[in-house]
Amino acid sequence: MKFKLLFKTILCSVAVFFLFTSDSTAQKTLTAEEWQEDLRFLQKTIHKDYPFLFKKVKADAFDAEIDKLHAAIPSMEVHEIKVGLTRMVSFFEYGHTQIPFSTLAEEAVLAVNLYHFEDGIFIEGVQKGNEKALGAKLIKIGETPIEEALKAIRPVVPAENDQYFKGYGLRFLTVPTVLHAQGVIPELRNEIALTLEKDGKVFQHTFGTIPLEKMSRGYGFTIPNEKWVSARDQTKTPLFLKHLYEKLYFFEYLEDSKTLYVRQSSVFNDEKETLADFYKRLFGFIDTNSVEKLVYDVRLNGGGNNYNNKPLIKGLMARPEINQRGKFFYIIGRNTFSACQNLTNEIGNYTEAIIVGEPTSENENFYGDAKKVTLPNSGINAYLSYAWWQDKSPWDGREWTLPHIAKEMTFEDYRTNQDVILDAAMNYTETGFILDPMQHLTDLFVAGKFDEVKRAGFQVANDPAYKYYDFQEEFGTAGYRLLTNGNPEGGIFILQLVADFYPESVGAWYNLAAAQEQLNQIDKAKESYKKIMELDPEGMTGRSAKNKLDNLNKQ
Repeated sequence: MKFKLLFKTILCSVAVFFLFTSDSTAQKTLTAEEWQEDLRFLQKTIHKDYPFLFKKVKADAFDAEIDKLHAAIPSMEVHEIKVGLTRMVSFFEYGHTQIPFSTLAEEAVLAVNLYHFEDGIFIEGVQKGNEKALGAKLIKIGETPIEEALKAIRPVVPAENDQYFKGYGLRFLTVPTVLHAQGVIPELRNEIALTLEKDGKVFQHTFGTIPLEKMSRGYGFTIPNEKWVSARDQTKTPLFLKHLYEKLYFFEYLEDSKTLYVRQSSVFNDEKETLADFYKRLFGFIDTNSVEKLVYDVRLNGGGNNYNNKPLIKGLMARPEINQRGKFFYIIGRNTFSACQNLTNEIGNYTEAIIVGEPTSENENFYGDAKKVTLPNSGINAYLSYAWWQDKSPWDGREWTLPHIAKEMTFEDYRTNQDVILDAAMNYTETGFILDPMQHLTDLFVAGKFDEVKRAGFQVANDPAYKYYDFQEEFGTAGYRLLTNGNPEGGIFILQLVADFYPESVGAWYNLAAAQEQLNQIDKAKESYKKIMELDPEGMTGRSAKNKLDNLNKQ
């Protein structure tokens, strides 16, 4: 990323991306009372000037967390207090609302770069001298299994959703102060042993720490140099990584398939070419060449100035010959954030793009544009969002943009430069693939094609192309909506389908049993409650089912 360019344009940016902002804090020693004053200052400022941030979380829950931290401060070390303050700001679950990562990490991070692939978290890059660990899968940090470590650090990360955590939160695993403060390691150390798995063997490797500025990393990947090594085969470069550190955007014509590939990794202007000029050159190429497919890749785009998006949208809408289903593909991912979420929203609203890849890391409607609030004693800077960006309907609470076709790379895909996400777009054919599952199933249901509902529903429930789509939740909600709005037969039909599609789901069976009981289908309800007891004999849901069954047997 071109930091000079980023900071030149940051003052005029909208939905600004602060994830790489660096802050220096005062080094003087503070008393516990002074840290507590900073905490209360943060609390009062949020209540007074930013009460709208209490959207996903309740004010009383936030205040309870503040009170717990306030009481604990006298017994905490300085790094634990800083992590605690970071948790308070991350509590709101808006990526722009944060204490910057560098506040916790600038002095020491492990000399390793991690990446969360489809098949686990791997050592993607290392400082030379650690090559033994390169390409290994991460099993434990210290004595803590990786899944427990991820849960422990999650509250420190201003994660809007799971994708944000995968894209921007994983680096917190490399910060010893965070690992200690969150209980992943028992004592603060500058050397930490990781348990790894490689070539079928499990072993430990100890990583030392370096200052954050010594990391060689961009867009989540290692930049190889005289001190750093990447696990990826460097003899070839896939298109999504091509020119990554020289150009913020570029396009390349793939003549054999008459495909125009475009990668845009920022919504800021490149110092060599503005986005407006780039779009003009892009559409000029489309207008004067035989382009049968357009692939637009923003999987690495963390945002910028969303007012730069308009020429792209206008240009696409003016070219119906390329803005067609099956001809225009838009790739998103875990780094798609901020002003690029605005762009993604507009692509969804105004184009016929088939969206491919992973979900975005931003909520579809979100708070962006953060103001700096400096804590008076420590000098720590918190950034608090103030602008509500609503490209979708007011009641749209979706946590991310879902791809029509879900695809994620494995470690081996990455190591060998196989871009399976681009391949999914390039190889797409119109063979009845369901792009909008709920609308399709709704249309079939309304038309009375119940056998088709079953067939299509089973496809959605079991096809990995829909891996991020919560069909069980969506279809279950639709069933209850029918049940309570005067169509009990339709509601029961849908809820029974959900239970059939997810036979091991306690929740699906409980929803069905409750509906059957509500409609006085007592014998069926009893069988469903028995099924729940079999699936969850010791759990809370199983015990509740037993109580329900006992009550029905007494009637």
